[in-house]
Amino acid sequence: MEHILKNINKAFDNRVRLGIMSILSVNDGATFTRLKELLGVTDGNLASHLKALEKEQYVSVEKTFVGRKPQTTYRITQTGREAFKRHIEALEKLIGGSRGKE
Repeated sequence: MEHILKNINKAFDNRVRLGIMSILSVNDGATFTRLKELLGVTDGNLASHLKALEKEQYVSVEKTFVGRKPQTTYRITQTGREAFKRHIEALEKLIGGSRGKE
């Protein structure tokens, strides 16, 4: 059990961060606006969670202009993809290992 728990990543224990990583893991990228719409969070809330994931180098950020409007796009990094995969696998093992023990 201990070897499973060591792969539970605290960076993903918040529903917003879990949502961000889930969205980015199945898409080539997502704009700040799209993430905000999908997750139903405020600008400040989303920005703080993205900053935390960026600090861990789990997401990368690209700032461009579309016409005259700034656009920020986020992508999952290889480090982030691997860490998120380990996290999800650990959760699956934890859930699978606890079935039938009630």
